[in-house]
Amino acid sequence: MYQAEVFCAKDMTFQVKSKGYEITIDGKSGAISPLDTLLAALGACAGVYIRKFAESTKLGLENFIIRVEAELTDKAPYQFNQIKISIDLQGVKLDEGKRESLLRFVRNCPVHQTLKANPEMLISIK
Repeated sequence: MYQAEVFCAKDMTFQVKSKGYEITIDGKSGAISPLDTLLAALGACAGVYIRKFAESTKLGLENFIIRVEAELTDKAPYQFNQIKISIDLQGVKLDEGKRESLLRFVRNCPVHQTLKANPEMLISIK
């Protein structure tokens, strides 16, 4: 099971703890926000799958950059209508077949699959 605990530290600042690690998320001051972390999670998950693909296909990929961008709607309900993921393989060239295979493989990332599935969210108050 995956789990994260979110503690409201002050105002709109939150400490997130999971698996012995901690990050700070800020909903107000221009620091990394909850929506930024959602995009970061998607990008990092895609990165794990790119690395797995590169290793299994002996691609020789050392470094790569993933950019994830989205625009928030300006009216409620506030949400992303589209998320763009751009993968820069830092000069590594792929033929069309390998390129399509990589894209198919990356789409298996659990964060991507979860967002696509629109899971039920159960919210309770204790």
